[in-house]
Amino acid sequence: MDIRTTVERAQRIKQLHADHKPLVLPTVWDVWSARTAVGAGFPALTIGSHPLADSRGAADHEGQTFEEVLAAVRPIIAAVDVPVSVDLEAGYGQKPADLIAGLTEAGGVGLNIEDTVHSEGGRVRTTEEHANYIAGLRAAADDAGIPVWINGRTDLFLHAEDASAVLDEAIGRLHALEQAGADSVYPVGIQDADALLTAVTDAVGVPVNSTAHPVKHDLERFRRLGVGRITYGPLLQIALTDAMKDMLGPWAP
Repeated sequence: MDIRTTVERAQRIKQLHADHKPLVLPTVWDVWSARTAVGAGFPALTIGSHPLADSRGAADHEGQTFEEVLAAVRPIIAAVDVPVSVDLEAGYGQKPADLIAGLTEAGGVGLNIEDTVHSEGGRVRTTEEHANYIAGLRAAADDAGIPVWINGRTDLFLHAEDASAVLDEAIGRLHALEQAGADSVYPVGIQDADALLTAVTDAVGVPVNSTAHPVKHDLERFRRLGVGRITYGPLLQIALTDAMKDMLGPWAP
């Protein structure tokens, strides 16, 4: 994909975030799922690390190398004519400039980056460390002349026994990511907690990403709570797995 097309798609995904509140990015994992989502009318997509790994028989949590991920996402991105973001976990040990270069050379125009470093025993980056990494990504994208959409994710709620107990810390971290150049922020694990979601959306100035289940959740609820961006994580693939089992069940021996 040439640089002009990549820049145009990056500009397009930025505009889509402004036009849609929330912007729903179906989480896909192969050419079939990507083309199906575009055929259903979605103007942008994201490739999820968990469903991509499952589709390839690999492990999530950086169970693939960066090179393997790029090889897997390149044909997906090339198969559709809409902007595609890619979940790049914690960065696969790559320097920010190398991560941006690999992503954009594959045609990706957005990325999700989390603070749990699974390749280093599942440790969680400090706020400063995570913000510095995102600042590096922002600088690298700017240097490349491509306005890559950066979705800064924190897993603090996932790691806490009581999610409400880490609310202030999480909001502080999200503020730091915003100031470092994240275009949106992603507090994972609170999609069913109205009060926590509202507290976060009220506190930050960029779109807040929430995970959603395409069957069990309601779009209007997320809109009412101020969510600006929705992705499915592994939940679309899980929902399709459930539907497939229901369809195949009567045919099983």
